[in-house]
Parts: sequence; C-alpha cells; structure tokens
Amino acid sequence: MAWRWVLAAILATSSLSLLGSAYDEFTSDTLINNVVQDPITSRLYVGTVNALYQLDQSLHPEAHTRTGPELDNRQCTPPVTSCEEAVETDNHNKLLLIHPSKDTLIVCGSLYRGICSLRNLSNVEQLLYFSDTKGEKSYVASAEESVSVVGVMSYYFKDKGNFTVFLVAKGYGSHDSTKLISTRILQVHSDWVLFESIIEASAVQSNPFTLRYLHDFRHGFVYFLFSRTLGAQDSGTKNFTFISRMCENDHNYYSYTELQLNCSAGNKYNKVQAAYVTLPGEALAKNMSSSGWYGPVGAQDKRLVEIIGACYNNVSDIDSFPLQKGMVTNQKCGAEFLPSPLASRAEFALATDPVFTKKGLMTAVAVAVETEHAVAFLGTTLGEVLKLHLSTSPEVYGRAPGENTGDKVNKNLLFDTSLTHLYITTEKKVPVQACHLKTDCQSCVAQKDPYCGWCVVTGLFSSRCTRKGDCPRAEDDNTWLWSPNQQCVQIQAFNPPNLSCRKTDYLLFSLQADSCPQFENPDPHLIPVGYLIPISFQGKNLDIYKSLFDLFPLLSLLSLSSTSPPALLYLLSILLSPFYPLHSPPPPLSHSTFSLSLYPPPLPFLSPILPSPLSPLTLSSFSPSSSPLHLLVVLYNCSLGREDCSLCKNADPKYSCVWCANMRSCVYRELCRSQEPAQCPNPKITEIIPRFGPLNGGIVVTIKGSNLGIKKEDIKKVTVAGVDCVHQGDRYSVSTRYSPINQGVVEVEVEGGRRGRSEVLFTYRDPIPEKVSPLKGPVAGGTVITISGKHLDTANKNDVIVTVGGTPCEHVNSELYVFVCDYRLLCETKHRHSVLPGMKYLSLSLYSISLCPPLQFIQYAVHKNDTVLLFDSPVVNRSSETQSFRAFLQLDNVIEELNSFEYHPDPFFNELTKNIITETSIIIVTGRGFSKAMTAEEAQAFVGDASCKVTILQDDKLFLEAPSTQPRARSKRQRRDTSSDPLDLTIKFGNGEWVVGSVNYERKYEVPLAIIIPAVIVPMLLFIAVSVYCYRRKSQQAEREYEKVKHQLDHLEESVRDRCKKEFTDLMIEMEDQTNDLSEARIPFLDYKTYTDRVFFLPSKDGDNDVMITGKLDIPEGRKVIVAQALNQFSNLLNSKTFLINFIKTLEGRPDFNARSRVYFASLLTVALHGKLEYYTDIMRSLLLELMEEYVHSKNPKLMLRRSETVVERMLCNWMSICLYQFLRDSAGEPLYKLFKAIKHQVEKGPVDAKMKKAKYTLNDTGLLGDDVEYCVLTLQVLVHGEGPDVTPVKVLNCDTISQVKEKIIEQVYRNLPYSQRPKVDSVALEWRPGSTGQILSDMDLTSQKEGRWKRLNTLAHYNVRDNATLVLSRVLHTHRQFHQNQDSHEEKNALLEDDKVFHLVRPADELDEVKSKRGSLKAKATTKAIAEIYLTRLLSVKGTLQQFVDDFFRSVLCSGAVVPPAVKYFFDFLDEQALKHDNVEEETVHIWKTNSLPMRFWVNILKNPHFIFDVHVTEVVDASLSVIAQTFMDACTKTEHKLSRESPSNKLLYAKEISTYKKMVDDYYKGIKQMVPVSDQDMNTHLAEVSREHTDTLNTQAALHQLYQYASKYYDGIIQSLDDDPAAQSKQLTLRLQQIAAALENKVTDL
Repeated sequence: MAWRWVLAAILATSSLSLLGSAYDEFTSDTLINNVVQDPITSRLYVGTVNALYQLDQSLHPEAHTRTGPELDNRQCTPPVTSCEEAVETDNHNKLLLIHPSKDTLIVCGSLYRGICSLRNLSNVEQLLYFSDTKGEKSYVASAEESVSVVGVMSYYFKDKGNFTVFLVAKGYGSHDSTKLISTRILQVHSDWVLFESIIEASAVQSNPFTLRYLHDFRHGFVYFLFSRTLGAQDSGTKNFTFISRMCENDHNYYSYTELQLNCSAGNKYNKVQAAYVTLPGEALAKNMSSSGWYGPVGAQDKRLVEIIGACYNNVSDIDSFPLQKGMVTNQKCGAEFLPSPLASRAEFALATDPVFTKKGLMTAVAVAVETEHAVAFLGTTLGEVLKLHLSTSPEVYGRAPGENTGDKVNKNLLFDTSLTHLYITTEKKVPVQACHLKTDCQSCVAQKDPYCGWCVVTGLFSSRCTRKGDCPRAEDDNTWLWSPNQQCVQIQAFNPPNLSCRKTDYLLFSLQADSCPQFENPDPHLIPVGYLIPISFQGKNLDIYKSLFDLFPLLSLLSLSSTSPPALLYLLSILLSPFYPLHSPPPPLSHSTFSLSLYPPPLPFLSPILPSPLSPLTLSSFSPSSSPLHLLVVLYNCSLGREDCSLCKNADPKYSCVWCANMRSCVYRELCRSQEPAQCPNPKITEIIPRFGPLNGGIVVTIKGSNLGIKKEDIKKVTVAGVDCVHQGDRYSVSTRYSPINQGVVEVEVEGGRRGRSEVLFTYRDPIPEKVSPLKGPVAGGTVITISGKHLDTANKNDVIVTVGGTPCEHVNSELYVFVCDYRLLCETKHRHSVLPGMKYLSLSLYSISLCPPLQFIQYAVHKNDTVLLFDSPVVNRSSETQSFRAFLQLDNVIEELNSFEYHPDPFFNELTKNIITETSIIIVTGRGFSKAMTAEEAQAFVGDASCKVTILQDDKLFLEAPSTQPRARSKRQRRDTSSDPLDLTIKFGNGEWVVGSVNYERKYEVPLAIIIPAVIVPMLLFIAVSVYCYRRKSQQAEREYEKVKHQLDHLEESVRDRCKKEFTDLMIEMEDQTNDLSEARIPFLDYKTYTDRVFFLPSKDGDNDVMITGKLDIPEGRKVIVAQALNQFSNLLNSKTFLINFIKTLEGRPDFNARSRVYFASLLTVALHGKLEYYTDIMRSLLLELMEEYVHSKNPKLMLRRSETVVERMLCNWMSICLYQFLRDSAGEPLYKLFKAIKHQVEKGPVDAKMKKAKYTLNDTGLLGDDVEYCVLTLQVLVHGEGPDVTPVKVLNCDTISQVKEKIIEQVYRNLPYSQRPKVDSVALEWRPGSTGQILSDMDLTSQKEGRWKRLNTLAHYNVRDNATLVLSRVLHTHRQFHQNQDSHEEKNALLEDDKVFHLVRPADELDEVKSKRGSLKAKATTKAIAEIYLTRLLSVKGTLQQFVDDFFRSVLCSGAVVPPAVKYFFDFLDEQALKHDNVEEETVHIWKTNSLPMRFWVNILKNPHFIFDVHVTEVVDASLSVIAQTFMDACTKTEHKLSRESPSNKLLYAKEISTYKKMVDDYYKGIKQMVPVSDQDMNTHLAEVSREHTDTLNTQAALHQLYQYASKYYDGIIQSLDDDPAAQSKQLTLRLQQIAAALENKVTDL
C-alpha cells in the first residue's frame, strides 16, 4: 500500500490562544505570537509582542532583540518621521519564516503597515535588511493585531532565472492592502525591490467577508486553509472552512481554486481552528483506505479537479456532464482565456464525519508516528494537551505531562527535530511521553500509549516501561510488549517451592510468555531478486496445536517487508509443506521445520540510488491470537552496481552472480540459460585525462573505461603512442580506471591478451610561454603573475610548477588566482631577496585611532610611476568632529606605515546673496570649513553644466569666475526648460558635492552708440510729424460731429442707467435666496447600470432604443441555450490577449469601420470585459503604448487623445467613467448637482421663451432674451387630484406658458421623486377654478391671441390667473380625453390647426408685420429694437449669482489635497513614465495628454450632460449655460494664453478674470498628483477587481457579447486571416475556437 499525505485538522466554532507546562520552559514578558524551528540546527525562534528571541532546543536563550514599541500609527504612511499622529505603538509579530539556504530569518510585524525585515539565522540580533521607504509595494503583513497571517516558501521562474519567494496569505484589516494572497521576492532583481509583491494579478482580493487564514503548506501545489462567511447575509454569524489551491509558479493566480470542507452531516463543526500535515504511519494508512474517516490531500485534489472541469465547461453539476479532461490536464495551472478564480458552491463541499469529538474547544493539533501508529496531540482552551491514538476506534489514552495553567493552547504546537519533545503553545516544551512514571507491566500496557511498552529483556526485576527505541533488542519477539496484542509476562509457578536461605540453588520459573509459538533459523539467508526459491525455517512451542492443520490459521498470512525506506508492503502467496511424508503419523509440533517458496519481485527500493544492492527483509506471520513472528532474510540484486563483466566477476561468490552473455548483464546463476564466458570482452576505453602531455613525459594519465580487469594484476601492458607506460597499481580501480606514468600511445592489454584502444588520441606537446606580466615585483613577494602563451593547458594542473628565479610560486587560491588555460597562467610569487622592486597590488589602509574596535577603510591606487603613488582618500563614517587615522601603504606583501591622516567635518555653505550673474561676474560663496582639507586647485565649481574657475579659497569664502558662455542644466529634464530658468550652483570637494543655490545667467548685449542714436531719433521725428497732421484733421471733424452725438449719448445714458439699476436690484434679491432653495433637494444619483448605459450608449444612433439599453435580443426560444453557451465560449476567447489585439487591429484596418463604429465597439468591449477590468486595463495599456509610439515618431504628439479616433481612445474614456463613478457619488457629485440646480433655478426665475429657447437670465449670449418682457411672480396653490386635501404653493411667472407652469408644478409637488418617476407634462391636466366652474388651461385653444398670421401661446396672464389662485393638477385619463374631445367642435379643431406659426414672448425679428413697421414712429422702433448689447449686463448678473457654485465644482474636481481617485494617479504616472522614455516629449505635451485624458474626455462630458449621472431633465436653455461653464473649464486646462479683444465671444469675456485662477488650479492639481504616493499595479488591480465584483452582474454582458460577435461575423475573413498569420494565435488554436463559436451562433455547418 502506497503512503499518502494526510491533513489532520481540528474543527470547532471559535478562536484560539496559548498555554504552558512545568518542564523546560522559557518565559516571555509579553504575548507570544509565533514560533518556528530551524530543521537543521533545531533552534527555536520566538516572535512576541515587541521582542524576538533565539532559543536552543532546550529553550535556553541564545540571543534576543527588541522590535518595539516604536513611533507609528495606522493612519501614517512609512516612513513616519513627518507623521504628526505617530505615537508609541506595540509591534505584534505577524510572521516568521526560515530561509535556510541564505541563513536568514524573515520577520514581519504589525508596525509600519506590516513591513518585513531579514535577520541572521545564527544571531537574530544582527539585522541584515530593513527599509521603510519602498512604499506600499513592500507592505507584507497586517497592521492590526487581530488579523491572521501565514506564509510558505516557494519559487518563481522568470527570464530563465529561478527566484526564491514566499507566498503570504492574510485577512483583511481596515488599513491594510486589499491583496489577500501575494508572492514576495527575496532578492533585488531588475525593478524589483526586496519583499515586493511581484504578481500583479487580482484574482484573490478582499471581499466583505472576514477571512482568517490558519495554515498553509506545499504538496505539488500551494494550499491555504482558512475560514470565512459564505455571503453578506451570513456576515458575522457563521463561518465556514475552506481550502484553496494554486500552482507554485502561477504568474497570474489563474489556478486559484477554493473548496469548502464540511465536518459532520450538518456541518456542525464549521470553523477550522488548527491543522497539521504529516505522513500517516502504516497502521493509519491501512485504516484510511478502509474507513474513509481521515481525508488525504488526494481526495481534496480530486474534488478540486472536478470543480475546475465543471467551471471550464460551464456546467452547473459536476456529476451530470462528461468533463473535458484534456483542458483540465493540459491547463492544470489555468490560462488567461479560462475562467478564474474558481470556487465551488456549498453543495459541492467535500464532507466527512468527525473522527473524535469533545465537549469544549480544541485549539491546536500535532501528529507524530510511533512504531507505525499515529498519535495526535490535541490542545484545548482549558490548557490540556490530550493524546489521541488515531486508529479504527480513536480514543484519548492520556494527557501530556506538565502543569495545567488553564490558559488556551496556541495553534503553534510543534515537535523538536528528534520527535522526543513537544513544544506546547509558544512558551514551553514537554516530553511526548512519560513512560517512566509507570512502574509495572500492567499499568504500562493498560494505558494503550503507542509510545510506551514493557521492556523485559534485562531480567524480570529490572524490566521497565520505556519507548521502543530505548529497549535493547526491542525487535526480538516478546521483548517489548505493547497493547493490545501482547500480554505481560506472568509467573505461573516456581520450583522448588521452599529453599533454605543458607543454600545456593537454582530456581526454575514457569513464564507464560515461553509458551508462545516461535519461528526461527530461515534457510537460505540470501534471496536473489526474480528467482523462485524455497525458504526453510524452524518452529518451536507448537505443542499446543494438535496437528499441522491447526497451525495453518497461524500461518495463514505471511508478509514480506523491507526495513529500508520507503516501507512498501507486498503480500505474497505461500506454500507450506512439512519435511516429512504426509501419510506418516504426524510427530509432535514442538520443533518442526517448514518450507516457504516465494518469488521476490523487483522492488522499487532496490534502485541504483541505494548505496548497496542488499536490503534486509522481514518475513512476518500474523495471527488473531498472537503477536507477529519475524524472520530476517537478505534480498539482493546482482545487476545493481555491476554493469560490466569485470564488476560481475568481482562479486562475492556467495551471491552466485554470473555474467550472462545473452542478456548482456550480471544475473543470478540460475537465471542465465547460457554458459558463463571464461573471459570478459575486450577492454573499452572511454576517456583519457589529460589529452595533452609534454614531450619529456613524466605526468599522470588517467584512463577510464570498462572491462579493464578484475584486479590490478590483470593489467599486463599499457602503451601511449607505442611507448610503454608504468602501471601505478595503488591507484587502480576495478574495471573503471587506472593511472600509468611516462609517455605513450593509449592502448591497454589485460589478462588473456585482450586489448583495448581509445578513439581519442593523446597528443605530446610542450607548453610555449611567450609573455610575463608584470615584470617587477617587491622582495616580499605576493605579486600575481600572468603568463601568456600557447599550449598552456598541457597536462593536469597538479603537474604544473612555475618558478621565478628558482623560487616556486605560491598558490594562494586555486579557484581565483592560479589556473591553467590555453592562453594564460596565473601564479603568485613568494618572498625572495633578489627580485627587482616593483608593485602590482597597491592599497592605502586607514585605521581609526579613537574608535574601539578600530575601523578599517581601504582605497586602491589610481595612478603610479617610479616616484609617485596617487590615491583618493577613502570614504569614512561622517562625524561632526575632526578624526585622526593611522595610514598604511601596502605594495603586494610590503606594508609601510605613513604619517597619521586627519579627516575634518564637511564644509558648511550659506545661502547666496546674489542670484543673478553675467559672464564677467565674480561669484562669492560664504560658509566655513573650506580650507581645512582642500586647496583652490583641487576644488571645483559648476553653474549648470559649465565649470567655474576657483580663484581664491579661504576658510570662510570661495571666489569663483562666472562662465563665459551660456550654461545648460545638468539633468536631461531641466534642459527642456528655457534658458531664463535658474541653474544650480554646485561646489565639489573631492567626491563630495553640494548644491549651494540657484542663479540666473544673463548675457550683456553691446550695441555701438553710432547705431543706437539714429535708430531712435529718426522714427521719433517721423512719428511726431504724422501725429500733428492727423490731430489737426481729426479735431476739425470731431467738432462737427460732437453736437450730433452728444444728444444721442444723453438719451442712451439715461436708458442704460435705468436698466443697470433694475438688473442690479434683481441680482441682489436672487443672491439672497439661492442657497436656501437648493439645500432642501436630495441628489438623485443614477444606479451604476443606468449610468454606464447613458455614458456608453446614449450618444449612439439608436439612443434610448439601443439594444444595450433595452437588453432585448432577438433570439429564437429554441436557440437561447446554444447561443448562451457559445457566447460564454466567445467571452473566454476575448480573454485571450492575442485574439483580442488581433480582433481590434483587424477592425481598425477596415475603411468602413468608421469613428461611430469604433466608439460603439469600444463601449461593447467595456461591458463584455467588465468582469475582468484588470485584464481590460492591460489591453488598454498595450494599445496606448502602440498609439503613443505612432504619435511620438510619426505624428504630432500633442494631438494624441484629442479625439476618439481609435478604439483605445474610447476605451480610455469608458475606463475613466468606470473608475470615477464612485468619486462622483462621494465627492464631485454634490457640487455638480448644486451647480445644475442653481442654473435651472436662476433661468426659471425670469421669462423663458418656450419657442425660441431664450431666457432673460443665462450665461450664453446667443440664448439671451433680447427684449424687456414685463412679468410678475405668482404663487399658486396647487391641489393634486386624488392625493388628499393638502395644497402645495408653487412660484410661477404670469408670462409662463401652461406647459411651463405644469413643469414647475410637477417639479415642486414631486420634488422628492427622481425625474424618471414623475408624471410627464403631457400626462397631466391643469384646471383653474376661479368660481363655481372650472376651466382647463392649455397652451393653445380657441381663445389664443392672433397677430396677423402669428398666434401667441397661452400664458397665465392670458387667462388672467391671479396671485394665490387655486389650480387642480390631475392625471389625464382616456375618459377625460374623450369628454374633452366631445366638447370641442369640429370647426374649433380646424381653427387650431389652420396655422402653425406660433410664438411665445418675442416674434422673430425678420418677420415683423410690414404694416406695423411702416406705421410706427422712429422713437417706437428705437424702443422696440433696443440695443441688444445693453442686455449683456444680465450675463454678469447671472455669473455673479452662480460664481460660488462654479468655484465649488472646480475645487471638488481640481483639488489634489482632497481624495484623488486612484485611477487618475495611476494613469497620470503612466503618462509621465512614458514621457521620460521619449526624448521629444516636452512638459507641455504631457500636460496636453493629461488634459485630453481626464478633463476633456470625462469632466467636460459629465458637465455638459448632468443626466448621465443624475436622474434629471436638462432643458435646452440650461444646456446653453452649462456649455459656457464647460468651455471655461476647457480653457482653464490648456497651456495656451487666450488673447482677448473686443471681437472675442462674450462667454470668453465673461470669465476672462477667473481663467488665470482656474489655470493655476489645474497646474497645482497636476503637480499635486505627481507628488502623491504612487499607486502600484497591484493596488490598481485590486480596485478594479472590486468594481468588477460589485457591478458586473447588473450589466447586459450577454447582449454586449452578442453585439460584439456581429462585428466578428461582419469581418470574419479578415480576423481569420490575421489569426492564421500570428504564430502565437496558432499555438493556442484561436482560429479553430472562433470557427466553432461561429458554427454555434450562426447555426451553420463548417468545414471543421
């Protein structure tokens, strides 16, 4: 039976803590969080609150270090030096992991957002790595002490490199990263930093259900065991246990799958508390196969595979559909086009029954195997550690010894490396057994402890209760007794019964154990593999059996087992026959001999990996009434380790191994049918080392091969190139190698004249040294000499001797300094008195005098000649005081002490007093400490990239000459700026650089005086002459017209004065009540689906009837199931990046795929991929990078993202809309809604022409009502028919049409309902009841006024409705309409329809009645056509009223100090990063990119269309004012300066003063975002995954897929051709998959 891994878990209903005992103990002052053990050194590492301890296996402290408390706060972002909220905070240890290959300990705590550190595994006091400046990507654990964290070591392959990583799983804390499972790198590589999360997939993200991870382990996959609630309705009420699995090297977590685990039928034990993974032991392994109680990991894997297959095939029942095993097998780690992550429903949970139950909670578990029996140690909340024997009937047989403190036992229950002690909780350890406490056999056996048995080998009165390993000869029968199969040795009788105390005699005891039957003396002792051979053995104490047939049940089952690992069991059929004739009377069975015939199969454990072909086996007999009887034999294999004839003949004769020529192998004698050859085949030479040797010989040549003899005497002759060699017998190895000395051709002759020749030739040649470097060296030696030449790889390295002047070179390091190759040879000289002085290895060493222990700093020479050595002073630790060092000079092995060397503190620089310089300026830098260790010749100064000459250097002053030419900035980015920007003034002393300040460089332009004077005087004279002439001419003309204009100005001034006074009065009144009117309204936000439908599809040609808004697909009922399955397959195909990129590029390459189609296609794609927004983002990034490359290299970069000309530009717009929806609801929505309501309120406070769509109060000059309409405000008392007697006061204008009055009444009466739920104007009727009768009010009736061919719309003034009048609003019913129609006569209806020319307030100016125009006086015409520009003051009035609301909205959108959506920061950083990669992208271009991607693409769209986010109705008049604000917002985001003039549009003049303020807001907004903490790919993917999870189910995904396929069908041939041309698509069979989908969706037969 094969061994299986088993997962032992304790399931209960609550959480856990810790306990101690009274044995070896270690006490911590604070709570112990984690304990891990080094399996190599057996050391324990204990992580506690604020401390970390290193203990030996006896719990004696070896080292410890303090980890807290430190200044921190969960609100602070590391580093916390500038965080004002930081306070002294405890550090809870969250994770300890051992990295043995690097001898490091991974320590993660709760401080600094869970940042980890590396410590020395041999001494935890030594901190190897810690950094709190790497940002959010290095936050590993949790900052909250209640959140659980687990981790496991693993590996990661990338770019042909194998990296060590660790996987971390944690619960979710309120201030933690939302990434629940992450892969952390343990080395710096490329852009990765230590502890960075290197997998950006968002498969496993936080959810609203609290997860608590309890355990993790590796077994081909990585497994996590955790508990959480099933759904929001269960949150906080009931937890369930899950196990999740994924591949170790999964770069995207595609393989992540969850499986629910149920314990008991009703899942009573629903929450996991602790777990332990181990091998089960032989007894438990058998029981696992029969009972099914204990769940092996294999059972969980089987169920997980079933779930994965069902998900891949879109099947809801794992038992009702034949799964496609190929997909699960071929893609066992998932793929981008397959669904992920996966989780089963509750009904597919893997269920089992509890093995053991106990009242109260069990909190810890550890399992050990003793004498093939599994024992579980169970910790409880009461502080007990129970010992449970895991068997067919599990039972508690005892408790772990030690004092019970009553505290809970922590889940960290672990054994020491020898499995002799158990560490309980995180504080103490106790032995796993207490056998010595039992003093007699009965009590020892009765406790049924697999650890304890009665040892009887040392004599009856010296027997004791011990572990089996402590009992001598415990393997012998009846020596170590253990229940339930064995009984204690009992004295039944003794003889003689009486004995004198003075007499010495023997006492004979009769023991019950001697009566047990026994078998012994097996013959033969050696058994060859693969041959049927009889085995005889003897039996005794068989007289209790009456006949041989009574013995058969005892011998009914014999088993053959090996003591070599792994312990695999083989059951054998046997044949028993006594050694006497059956027909003769059976003799007594007390001593009988039996024969066993067996055919040993080739066993797996006799493989070449074992050091010996022999394996001891045990023949065991089992009987229900007796203990096993063991016979020891040896099983061997002749062929193992004897691959050729010589090795076979060299085997010990007792094994009877022969070389079988037919089989060409070494086998047991009886297995070879042919005669064994007398001699082995000819020798075969396979390798010669070395292949080159000197002409004079004398080197060692090693010859390798087969059949080179059995012993050294078999080698008769060895020749190399025909010359005999001397055989070196002491280095001979049988048949495989020997080493001759001298020179010769490679030929070997062995016993019997058999010869072997090598195919590889041995070449004689001498090395030719040609060049030696260096030619000089010190007398003391130590110089590394390089010898170059040819054939230097002759002979072995050990044969090479190099001497210099008769002195041999010393091999200091054979791996680094001395080696032989084909072109050079390195060696190091020894001390010799006659070598010429020289140097190769030069170093200057400084030793600190004041520090203890002294520090050493080394610097190597940068220049040398015969008289001068030049060194840079080495970098030392910085200090504020002068330091003195001893200086030593080392020339190879020569060391000389120099004068002491002093280090002074770094210089200090004051701020510059003069920041403007010219080419003739003298720059003065002040400070202190300049001349302590520096001269003017050594000091350097730079302005930008230009060098300045240092003329004078004093201790407190530095005089510099300014550069003679215009300097440039030193950095690449600064060079893009103009030359007027400040340049850094840099001072360099040695290797130290200091930026003193910034200066502006100005050039002097000298122009000759002879040119200046004429250039100024001549134009001045001409200007004076022309001015005098023009003045005289104009003054005469002005006098004539003065009187004429004066009269007109007086009249105009009076008119303007009256109008401005009236407008100002209106403005003051409106400003008072505007805010109060808005504060009462609630904000009617649209739900996410309606919002996306309107943003994505409302601008389409079908509008509200678009299929994506209605969600209605025209699919026959019979094909709905097939179409749904095919669309799911199409969705999987879209999840393939290769297919999707080809799909998009193919469509964009078609000329008939116009801009409208691109926009619609991108919106469909957004909905279809909404479930995987992180994948959608990846596609968008890839396409944007290609678009950027195209614009930067082939087009104008500033035009990128200006319009939605490509699919990716519309995808970006949709992406922004998705990511900013929550920001609209939380932040920007309220000021936008208030702005909309303010504009609407302001517009409706004045007359609005219902036909011309012009208003008195507006921001748009083209929509300004150019006539002074008389009106007054009325308050109507409105009674809603059928809704009670309550009346609602409504303010209206007497010049409003009846429809306008209805709109204002509906808005006031139903103000608490969103617009879509309010009744429409056409569906209600308005009735005025001035007296006993009522009158229906309408826009047009027979009473409407006529002016020529024009008819005026009815207003309240037309019906003479007075203030406080009562009106009844009622719904229009069919009966009411019919009654109304019956009242109207046929003639009346014809009269209403005879002329369609209607107006409201103002008739069109170009169609005034000609008669009235001729009759009117000039003064009347002037009054009627009043100057239109006069009314432009109303624009200022409205602007002043709305200014506060406009500013509030701009601040909510453009304030980086508030909450900035992560998508904005993420995308802006992406643009900045790409700009740095292209030299021709300027700052202005990046500004334009940001403006085009966010303000222009999103905010302007939302500002002009509030109904995209709110459930409101936007009239044309309100839309005109919103357009002016949107244009102002666009102007504020541009870099170009707007030059205003009298001809500029009024709307630009209106906000000309505020534009500069708004531009600064935009610039500050962009700069603020750039300075924010970066948003990592991981965090962005987490945010996107949360959006997908919350909203994907509400969208019409199926409809989007169906519409997308229409494009695939339309351009089918082009897509197929593109996929066929792409090798990546071919490898994934994307063409075949698309053809299958087409066949299913279009219901047609293909050529597949």
